[in-house]
Amino acid sequence: MKNLRKSLGTRLFIIAFLTLILLIPSLLIQGLISEREYRRDSVANEISQKWGDEQVVVGPIISVPYRYYFNGEDKVEQTIRYAHFLPENLNVEGAITPEIRYRGIYKVIVYNSSLSVSGNFPAIDLSGFKVPVEDFLIEDAFVSVGISDMTGIKDFVNITWNESEFLANPGIESNDVLASGISIAPDLTTGEAYDFSFDLNLNGSTGLHFSPVGKQTNVALKSEWLNPSFTGNFLPAEREVTDAGFDSEWNVLHLNRNFAQQWQGPNQEVTNTLFGVELLLAVDEYQKTMRTAKYAIMFISLTFLTFFMIELLSKKIIHPIQYLLIGFALLIFYTLLLSISEYVVFQLAYVIAAAAIIGLITIYSYSVLSDKLKSGIIFGVLIILYGYLYILLQLQDYALLLGSLGLFVVLSVVMYLTRNINWFEIMSTEDEAAT
Repeated sequence: MKNLRKSLGTRLFIIAFLTLILLIPSLLIQGLISEREYRRDSVANEISQKWGDEQVVVGPIISVPYRYYFNGEDKVEQTIRYAHFLPENLNVEGAITPEIRYRGIYKVIVYNSSLSVSGNFPAIDLSGFKVPVEDFLIEDAFVSVGISDMTGIKDFVNITWNESEFLANPGIESNDVLASGISIAPDLTTGEAYDFSFDLNLNGSTGLHFSPVGKQTNVALKSEWLNPSFTGNFLPAEREVTDAGFDSEWNVLHLNRNFAQQWQGPNQEVTNTLFGVELLLAVDEYQKTMRTAKYAIMFISLTFLTFFMIELLSKKIIHPIQYLLIGFALLIFYTLLLSISEYVVFQLAYVIAAAAIIGLITIYSYSVLSDKLKSGIIFGVLIILYGYLYILLQLQDYALLLGSLGLFVVLSVVMYLTRNINWFEIMSTEDEAAT
């Protein structure tokens, strides 16, 4: 015990060791944050399965079956394959009505979308394939529209095809391109162009996306949601986000994508080349809390450094158990922030948690040091640390720059305060006193 009180080197080693030990509960706290985020995502998935998941709308697409011959074991056999044709023009106009659903303390964004889809197909040209025309089964052709989550369809879908109207049926005969959706089987010929139009009343959650299957694809979406994220392979040509919501418009040419207007067999590029919008919550408290928790080692190190500097300059010895209690208090900040932010906005949760921990450590410091000035220094350092961290969280793009500058300033201050200390003399004197 005397060696501990007298040996500066021993105290430095113990402080460094405690800092590393406290990394273990710090990692456990990050695991707790991930667990709560996973629980939130599970609730969101559960609600989405019943309401409608993130929606992807693809099409319409004309599919024409044809006979394909191949050599079998002892004879020529045949199977059915499909040729697919995309529209000349595809126009989509839609309004998204968002809604927040709650399950306990968790909230999930869902929406209802009203989509009006129209466009036209050119006359079907079968001569572009290396298949005899007589092998095409044009009488069995069908038109399909891909919808990723059929749960979200809220009304019957009537597709106007030229001057005829067809009630769409669920399911698609071929999964070459679309995994799920609706289809109709109009009478098609090879010498006639076709106009089409239909309305979709579609529920979904989080996002709504489209594939640019038209030779020219135009999509216009509007909503009252204030925090859109325009995602996918193409950004809107025009967009406006105001306090009343957003209004966006995409114009995509067939030259902008990596698939043709007609082809044979499967083509997954159609469903992989998407664009659209996601409806984001204003603040994801779990992501911000996780970012905060990643600064735990810096907080512990700088707080311990402050106490050690007070030890060094005032000859006041602080016991390792007291360091450990202060470290635990710093870690509790993250669990407080996590739990409070699940009920109130992140900014308020941060202020409450930071005020509680700063008050706790300051009062404890006064009881240990019995000095108002030194306790005031601790209070000021903690105010600066938590205020600085809050600024880092708000300026995500500049977090690395500001963090590096902050550490540079801290190191400069420490070097300035210790510039006149003779470390060899102090350590040798204390080691001699210990023996």
